[in-house]
Amino acid sequence: MINNEMSDNAIMNEFGSRISRYRLNRNMTQNTLAIEAGVSTPTIQRAESGASIQLVKLIRILRVLNLVGNIEALVPELSISPLQQLKVKGKTRQRASSLQANNKKAGRP
Repeated sequence: MINNEMSDNAIMNEFGSRISRYRLNRNMTQNTLAIEAGVSTPTIQRAESGASIQLVKLIRILRVLNLVGNIEALVPELSISPLQQLKVKGKTRQRASSLQANNKKAGRP
């Protein structure tokens, strides 16, 4: 199970291992997955070994493995409370407040 206590490398290794297991469960070679995803075989090898790959290539791989819908669980849509909606008057937040502005609101110098 992936959690916050794991290092980035450990998470990437686990993620790569899972991609490999899904590919093998579908009885696909790395080459077949690469062709269907429109990426190179070395990209599949890097992904499965836990190395870094481009996000667009990961999405292509997940799409072929029928896993792209799981991105929703990875970064779920943010729900805004009714009070927060009133506060922002229906606008979508575009920027984060600066640390200095937060300190002033909290009454700190």
